[in-house]
Amino acid sequence: MLRRIKSNAGVTLLEVLIAAIIGMIATGAAVELYVHQHKNWMIQDGVSNLQQNGRAAVDEIASKVRMAGYGVMPGLEAIISRQASGTTDPDSITLVFLHEPMCTSTVADPMPQPSSELKVQGDISCFQDGQYCYIYDPFADEGEFFVITHVQEAAFHLQHNIAPLSKCYPSGSQLYTYDVFRYFVDYSMDSTHPLLMRQEYDNWPDIYADDISDLQILYHMTDGTVLDTITMARYVRQVDIEVVARTKDQDLLLEDYRYDTLRTSVQVRNLAFQ
Repeated sequence: MLRRIKSNAGVTLLEVLIAAIIGMIATGAAVELYVHQHKNWMIQDGVSNLQQNGRAAVDEIASKVRMAGYGVMPGLEAIISRQASGTTDPDSITLVFLHEPMCTSTVADPMPQPSSELKVQGDISCFQDGQYCYIYDPFADEGEFFVITHVQEAAFHLQHNIAPLSKCYPSGSQLYTYDVFRYFVDYSMDSTHPLLMRQEYDNWPDIYADDISDLQILYHMTDGTVLDTITMARYVRQVDIEVVARTKDQDLLLEDYRYDTLRTSVQVRNLAFQ
């Protein structure tokens, strides 16, 4: 005959306290591990974004520097620099090169007035309303940009009603469409998050990269000198680009932003043929 064994023994208060203490220790360790891993994840995520923004900024500017001077007519500067007002202030750079696919034409009749429409010859279907165009006078070796307000293909006329030109251009003057890009760092939109801006022609600038705190440009000239600003682009042979990228938020461990400096040098080969 089986005897059923019964026990009235329970869990003592001491055992409950020990179990609670062990549970608290384990929970605290798990929370501490999670917080530590979360901090590391945030740091790595910020560093990754920092590197991506910095590399994108450097690659973008470098790609346009390589094109600078391509198809640029005499009298038009392929690189326009602005020296920083202080040694620690960011620079700016403007780059000019022929637009692709190429769109050109020639003035057929001399302009009677600087505000007169341009009578041109050849196929002008590639020109567009609102497009920036460069007119070049080969006889005076000078030119200027203007905005095409209306293309009259059937009449071979280009209108520029926004503003008159600076002079009456003669027949034989040449018309080209160029790409013009300006890059600079802007603190005015959000002083806590500096932005790399890209401005095409005189249009409103666009944000190209976030949290770019500095842009420095150096120019290597044909005589071996290295300048931080230039007046004549044709003597530039190499451009050094330095971009300082920053994390979006302050590092929780450092209690400061993390920074990364990216540099590259570009040979400006198109200017050697001007």
